[in-house]
Amino acid sequence: MKICLVRHGETDWNLQNILQGSSDIPLNNTGKMQAQKSSDVLKDIHWDIIISSPLKRARETANIINLKLNLPIIEMDEFKERNYGKAEGLPLKEYNKMLPNIPGLESHESVTKRITKGIEIIQKDFPNKNVLIVAHGAVINSILAKVSGGRIGTRKTRLENACISNIHFKNDSWSVIDYNQNAHLFS
Repeated sequence: MKICLVRHGETDWNLQNILQGSSDIPLNNTGKMQAQKSSDVLKDIHWDIIISSPLKRARETANIINLKLNLPIIEMDEFKERNYGKAEGLPLKEYNKMLPNIPGLESHESVTKRITKGIEIIQKDFPNKNVLIVAHGAVINSILAKVSGGRIGTRKTRLENACISNIHFKNDSWSVIDYNQNAHLFS
């Protein structure tokens, strides 16, 4: 089984360094163009299904990518972005000042548990398939951290908008093939 993790394209809040979390922010024009460029890279690879976070920015990215793939898209709450509680809508600098006492902040442990459940559902429902997951920075970083045993991912890796990361399940274990691939955005 191969899973390709695609971070959603840029939003105005990304551009302004404002923390989005579970706030439902749409793509801006740059984000739409980034999704199109991701589609250009992914169209020549065999995919079986697209799984998307239900948040607007991920769903829009998945829909743009799917214009060239024509696959079923399934929304899964397990891949929603981390809820940053009262820090959502604030500049990242303010979020960092508020840590660790942020009302409503979803813990890293809770995020990892939710995402792990999502991966397990995909493994059960789509064994031996090539799956695209369109999600968010904290979600993808949590997956990369879990698969890499903490070498990359959460608190270590900054993922660019519309970057592509790949993980592979073989011989009963996951491995990271590559991550934060973004050369396609500059061509």
